[in-house]
Amino acid sequence: MSSILKKASAMSMAAYAMMLVFSATGSGAAAQEKILTEGQSEAISETVQPAASLADLVAAEPETQDLSEDLSCLASAIYFESRNEPLDGQLAVARVIVNRSKSGRFPASYCGVVKQPSQFSFVHHNKLPDVKVASPNWRKAVAVARIAHEGRWKNASEGALYFHATRVSPRWRKAVAVARIENHLFYR
Repeated sequence: MSSILKKASAMSMAAYAMMLVFSATGSGAAAQEKILTEGQSEAISETVQPAASLADLVAAEPETQDLSEDLSCLASAIYFESRNEPLDGQLAVARVIVNRSKSGRFPASYCGVVKQPSQFSFVHHNKLPDVKVASPNWRKAVAVARIAHEGRWKNASEGALYFHATRVSPRWRKAVAVARIENHLFYR
C-alpha cells in the first residue's frame, strides 16, 4: 500500500509542478499577474516595479562595470548555471541564491552561498571560473542579478531554496517542488 501512496504523492507533486509551469506560460506580464494575485500583492507591490516583461526590465538595466563582489558572485552563478535558459529560468536560479542568503540556513552572502562546498558544480576549490565579461550573456546575467537582488520581479519559483537540472536526480529531492522552468526544477 505504501508504494501506491508514494506513486500517488509523486504524481500529485508532478501535476502541481506542471500546473505552475503552464499557468506561468504566455507573456511575462501574465505570469507576473498570476503570481501577484495569489495573496502576495501587498508585500510584492512595494518591491516590484511595473514593467511590461522581464525582458524589458533586463533591457532597461544600465550597463555598468562596477559590481560588488557579492553581485559578481550572483551574476557568475546565473552565467554558469543558466545562461542558456530563458530569463525566467535565470531569475529563478538567482532567487534561489538570494533566498538562501536570507534563510539563516546557508551563508549570509551571495559569495558564501555560491562557494559553499558541494553546492554548485562550476565552483572548484572555492574559486569561480573566469567569465567572458564582454559577452551578451554576462551583461544579461549582471542585469538579472541586480533585478533579483533588488526583488524587482517575481516568478513561479519564489521561496525556492534548491534547484537542479532535470537531467540529474539528487538524493535530497524530498523538498517540496514549486516549479519547473525549462531544464531546472525548483524546490522549497
